[in-house]
Formats: sequence, C-alpha cells, structure tokens
Amino acid sequence: MNKMMKIRVTRYRPEQDNEPWFQTFEVPATQDTSVLEALGYIKDNLEPSLSYRWSCRMAICGSCGFMINGVPKLGCKTFLRDYFDEPEVHIAPLANFPIERDLVADIGNFVEKLETVKPYIIRKKEKSTDEGEYLQTPAELARYKQFSQCINCGLCYAACPQFGRNPEFLGPAALALAFRYNQDSRDEGKSERMEFLNAEEGVWSCTFVGYCSEVCPKSVDPAAAINQGKLVSDIDYGLNLVGLAGGKK
Repeated sequence: MNKMMKIRVTRYRPEQDNEPWFQTFEVPATQDTSVLEALGYIKDNLEPSLSYRWSCRMAICGSCGFMINGVPKLGCKTFLRDYFDEPEVHIAPLANFPIERDLVADIGNFVEKLETVKPYIIRKKEKSTDEGEYLQTPAELARYKQFSQCINCGLCYAACPQFGRNPEFLGPAALALAFRYNQDSRDEGKSERMEFLNAEEGVWSCTFVGYCSEVCPKSVDPAAAINQGKLVSDIDYGLNLVGLAGGKK
C-alpha cells in the first residue's frame, strides 16, 4: 500500500525563531516506512535545513527519540502504517527537555544525571588478570539483567510528569541504572550511590505513575527499579540508625 501522508514537524531555529512553530510536508508512505525514514525523505527532498538526531536505525543507539502524536517513541521503531487512519503525524522533540534546534532536544541534563549515579562497576580492589574473571551465577545475573537493557534514549524522561515539574529529579533511567549496578554481585560501590538514591531528588521523588515503563522501547521497567530502590533506601536508612545508636559514624 502506497499513500501520501501529512507529516507536521516542529521547527525551531534559535538564531531566528522566538518560539517553536510547525511545518507540514507530504511524504510517500508504505507499510514499511518508519518515522525516521519519513524525516530522511523530508530532509533529502523537501527541507534540507531540518535538524534531528539519529544514528543506528535499529533501536540500539537510542538517538532518534521524538514525541510522535504526543507519545515518546523511537523514530526508527515507529512506522507510519500505524497512523494511516490519522489525518496527520506530528513529530516534535522529546518533551520535558529544552529544544536545541528543530527536533533536537537538549539532553545535557539527562546525561549529567546518568553520570551522577556512577553507572559502572566499582571495585575496592581490582583482581589481576592472572586471578581470572569475576564469575556470576544465572541467579545473580537475573537480579539486574533487564535493567541493563537501557539504551539511554531518554523516552522515560519525556514521559515522566515528575521530571517535567522538577528537573532536579534524578529520573527513571538514572535511578534504574543505579539499581542495576547495586544489584550486580561484582560491584562494591553501593554505598557511593546510596546518597543519591536517598536524596530529595532520588527515589522518594517518584510518585509511581509508571508511564516511564510503558514507553520504554526495550521493555525495561524503571518504575519497578525505583520502587525496589525505595525498599533498599529504607533498609539503608534503618542500618544507618542502628549504626548511629551503636556509636558508628
């Protein structure tokens, strides 16, 4: 099936626009035309100045996140056929982030939050290569495996009403990553991450709407990670109280 579809795109060029505006294009679509391919058609044939972010086209890099008819989605994984009955498809930059240019959201704040929680394995003392690899049982791997599938696309932040109200909130992906590494049997950096999880901007700012998990293109469940993180935070708080009562600092 071939048909022409109306694609309405948010435009914003900071050097000449005071605010975002919309531009509509007619794009040929088949059953296999993705939203990202539609944007490529516009840029190659209709409006070369259109800016948007993309890379792998295989839902791996997480670069092509947009609001598509108001829903956070990856452009490479979303197909125009799903909108054949709609009068038009509106593509906008990810919500809850400043617009850098056209469809490019400024995700600097998001990247800083990912770095804050130290999303890597921390060891007090590294083994030498002669001592061999760090082994895990299947059960130990299962504790964090689903949370390691995050591709840092930022869709969960565009879906999160709490992050929309309070940009200081660490947010779904960062908190899920912190939980992922805290659950890893090879890691010894939990105490370094707990101060961020316990903070006002940490797990307790989440109101458990759950939309972050709904829009995740890799079926990660950040809402579950945050909820389990609250339990870990509670236990950590209790242990600190016991430590203080026992004279520990």
